[in-house]
Amino acid sequence: MNLRMRPDKARNPGKRRSRRWAMLGLKAAAAFVVLTIVLVLPWRWIAPPTTAFMLRERIAGDVPVRYAWTPWSEISPHLPIAAVAAEDQKFPDHFGFDLDAIADALERNRQGGRIRGGSTISQQVAKNLYLWPGQNMVRKGVEAYFTVAIELMWPKRRILEVYLNVAEFGPGVYGASAASRNAYGKDPADLTPREAATLIAVLPSPRRMSAARPSEYVIGRAAEIQEAVAGLGGAAYLGGL
Repeated sequence: MNLRMRPDKARNPGKRRSRRWAMLGLKAAAAFVVLTIVLVLPWRWIAPPTTAFMLRERIAGDVPVRYAWTPWSEISPHLPIAAVAAEDQKFPDHFGFDLDAIADALERNRQGGRIRGGSTISQQVAKNLYLWPGQNMVRKGVEAYFTVAIELMWPKRRILEVYLNVAEFGPGVYGASAASRNAYGKDPADLTPREAATLIAVLPSPRRMSAARPSEYVIGRAAEIQEAVAGLGGAAYLGGL
């Protein structure tokens, strides 16, 4: 018997391969989205037990890691507004990126001025939770991806709450609770405006600057932050979060 290949099997093998690759691509994209949700969404409600930066510190073993989660209600209102005034004044309104700040940072860097990254608080949360140290383009791309995911899945107040809990305030000192106790021997709920501003002033270089023993620069920067807070209208600026 002369068996002949069915016409639908004989036609367009290239089209069938393209369809298979398209299906594989769709499955890979769906798996990536699910993985992102698994990595990001739980921290909208659950306190992160650690971060990539803390894990690196623990593996290195150079200094003990001090970290204890403190909910928003137990943090002095002076601390979040100081962070926004110093780090990201457009935080309530942007969608993860401050394009004007990025452009200004690029221009300063091009002119040889003080190197600053123009990162928003949302970007810093993505960096602290998920990323490794460095400045290459792959890392920046991953940071941008997680920044968008965080902005999509968390409300603004949660982003700021996580930031205040995972930011590095000194060698092995992570979050408002450890920072407040390390610098002032008090709970973060009891921070004064000056103390809150001083803690935030060390964030750009927490391993070089100290809130417990502030340099003239840190004292001056804290005063600038307090002026910026007043310019924003104080803690009421964050009332809509």
